[in-house]
Amino acid sequence: MEKCELADYAVKSAETRGRKYPETEHPLRTPFQRDRDRIIHSTAFRRLEYKTQVFIYYEGDYYRNRLTHTLEVQQLARTVARALRVNEDLVEAISLAHDLGHTPFGHKGETTLDKIMREQGYPGFEHNSHGLRVVDIIERKTSKFPGLNLTYEVREGIIRHTTSYDVPRQKGMEEFFQFLSPSIETQIVSVCDEIAYTCHDLDDGIKSEVIKIEDLDTIDLWREVEEMSREESNDMGLKRRTMIRNFINHLINDLVEQSRKNIRNAAVKNVAEVRKLNSHLISLSDDMHVKHTELRKFLEDSMYSHYRVIRMAEKAARIIRDLFYTYLEEPRQMPPGIQTRLKEEPKEIVICDYIAGMTDRFAHLEHQKLFDPHTSV
Repeated sequence: MEKCELADYAVKSAETRGRKYPETEHPLRTPFQRDRDRIIHSTAFRRLEYKTQVFIYYEGDYYRNRLTHTLEVQQLARTVARALRVNEDLVEAISLAHDLGHTPFGHKGETTLDKIMREQGYPGFEHNSHGLRVVDIIERKTSKFPGLNLTYEVREGIIRHTTSYDVPRQKGMEEFFQFLSPSIETQIVSVCDEIAYTCHDLDDGIKSEVIKIEDLDTIDLWREVEEMSREESNDMGLKRRTMIRNFINHLINDLVEQSRKNIRNAAVKNVAEVRKLNSHLISLSDDMHVKHTELRKFLEDSMYSHYRVIRMAEKAARIIRDLFYTYLEEPRQMPPGIQTRLKEEPKEIVICDYIAGMTDRFAHLEHQKLFDPHTSV
């Protein structure tokens, strides 16, 4: 069915490069559908609900978290995949897995753990690499093998996820960098991730009043979309929702149109030809890329650098550093199930894995138990 419905340059499940540990395939589900289901049922996926996007959970129930962000990326990526006639099941699996390696407290948690691990003499911490470690080793599906035993294509999508915030580390990951470019499906998830977090962080920023709408009047893309939305509503709440919806539509339509042009110009006939290219086929147009970059820069200057966000980030960094070094001094403070790993693995790695897997809420509560003398342990 996929051969009839999908484009020549799409990855076909029947042509997967396979799993690390051979398994009998399912009679009803393709390999990529099985990968999607394994990811959804994983502990790491459920924990995304209480991991920060921008605002820590106790700032309010309305704001995005890693789980809602992941679902929004999945929705955008599937729309683009269908329009380009590539493998929606693969795109869905990569989308759902792309943030499994994220720490508590968002990017500040990641940079803090990265700095700590470097201080301990390790290469550092990077959430794509850790995401692969989660699905390859940390999660357990069966006693027959470690990890979820996902297909090569989904694992490639995790490690080669690339955005302005995500730069994959190639050392030790040569298996996934033997080709110049990843699959088109991987490329789709990367760009849709950027579109999702830009639009939805903007929405949360306006809702929280960290961003004032009048400050956006200097942004070309905002003015462009505002003109499209002008006649729909005068209510500010509805206007914000309308604007964000039109932002997404505007960017996704441009992405599909430009990507179609790129594919036609490259004249790729199969997946192997996609992988040989030294540039990605999935992209915004040059004009839209400039406008999107301007908006992203605005968010960095006005939202991610806002004193409320900085306070949350610095508080998060202190929590993670306190947890790491108190566990390092006395590892027996960790649960017995975690301690058993100390017999076979360096304690720094075990502690890093343990903290990276925490939700914001759990890390905050654990910090209280360890450092507040009035909190029950």
